Amino acid sequence: MSEIWLRTGEATVLAAEGQFTDAMPEVMIGSVRGPVGQAFAAMAGQVAGHPRMFVIRDLNQMVRPATMMTTKVTVNSAAYVELLGGVVQGAIGDAIVDCLAEGILPKDQADELCMIVMVWLDRRCADDPDLDRRDLYRANYEAMKLAVSRAMKGEPTVDQLIANRRSVSHYALEGVIET
Repeated sequence: MSEIWLRTGEATVLAAEGQFTDAMPEVMIGSVRGPVGQAFAAMAGQVAGHPRMFVIRDLNQMVRPATMMTTKVTVNSAAYVELLGGVVQGAIGDAIVDCLAEGILPKDQADELCMIVMVWLDRRCADDPDLDRRDLYRANYEAMKLAVSRAMKGEPTVDQLIANRRSVSHYALEGVIET
């Protein structure tokens, strides 16, 4: 298989009704010797409000390819950190291992690749007494698998984007522009 230099993917999986558990990971996948590897190494250490962590499935179970996770939202509570480094991290880790098992990620390159994942975790989750942790797991697991799959397949393709240019628009543009 040829060297994977830089692949990108994203996905959105919506929360169950009444939850704030939408998941929107953005992923970069590439060789440890390329730009993703350089960015991965540069992420070592912490930035105030945006923790960075290796993705693990559980204690002593760091995933392969080595994956660094950070949040798109500024962290401002211990409860948020607990969810991010617990349910969300576990879901992402499980999704990565399943991507290896299903051939979405090449097992023979697992030690030659690295990934960076930027995750969305709504701040309201940390304060929600009715938070459905199963839905938080489900949304992040499904979204991560989809983001990795899209990255590896190069989706959406240019042809797909052109074909749906007039039928799909950003949700925030509803009523702002005509498609």
